[in-house]
Amino acid sequence: MSETHRDQYLIREEPYYRTVEDEVRLYEAAYAARMPVMLKGPTGCGKSRFVEYMAWRLERPLITVACNEDMTASDLVGRFLLDADGTRWQDGPLTVAARIGAICYLDEVVEARQDTTVVIHPLTDHRRCLPLEKKGELVEAHPDFQIVISYNPGYQSLMKDLKQSTKQRFGALDFSYPGAAIEAEIVAHEGGIERDQADRLVQVAQRSRNLKGHGLDEGMSTRLLVYAAQLMAKGIEPRAAAQMALVRPLTDDPDMRDTLDAAVDTYF
Repeated sequence: MSETHRDQYLIREEPYYRTVEDEVRLYEAAYAARMPVMLKGPTGCGKSRFVEYMAWRLERPLITVACNEDMTASDLVGRFLLDADGTRWQDGPLTVAARIGAICYLDEVVEARQDTTVVIHPLTDHRRCLPLEKKGELVEAHPDFQIVISYNPGYQSLMKDLKQSTKQRFGALDFSYPGAAIEAEIVAHEGGIERDQADRLVQVAQRSRNLKGHGLDEGMSTRLLVYAAQLMAKGIEPRAAAQMALVRPLTDDPDMRDTLDAAVDTYF
């Protein structure tokens, strides 16, 4: 793989990431050991942004795969394609990452079928290789290669949890929504609003998170708070912004919407 091909996956500008605890130091140590890393936490709490930030900080290319239940092993490793000249092999994102020494980030990995996720096993132990069985090639992982996966453990059924044989190949970092002051700082920065308004949005979100398991599958994420802030920064009235970005995406239940709308009214 050429340097030009590798360069297209580099993060050019520093992504905004607010450190919460010692996750940066822990990840740097894991990367130095080329340890596979698992990021566990609720949706929209900053897992993907953290990976982008670390790839930028370490000056490593990043290849991200959004996992889904229809994804096959061939989608990850590659397949033969037909073109005007006959058949040709096209590497999948996992194979490209292994060849060029990228960080390969499998987002929401439990959404993929278990028979798909097992293809990462040879890359996550001492072998650090990827067999391309259809092509008859064994790809030795580049020394800089690392695999990172993420998922939301609180939102998965037992049928969709990771196998122990997969889990125990990774070091793990727990993510959660940051404390109120830090979350408000993030929302103000990313959304372009005043800190006072960000504080109020965070208070609404905390109300919603207390309802998880009591009518809501998930509370309002930091991502949704940023969306609401961005609408407010564009001149949308706070209550309307909160309804569009916070309440309506979260639930279709009329009673729960009324409850969340009341929380919005309390702070705006």
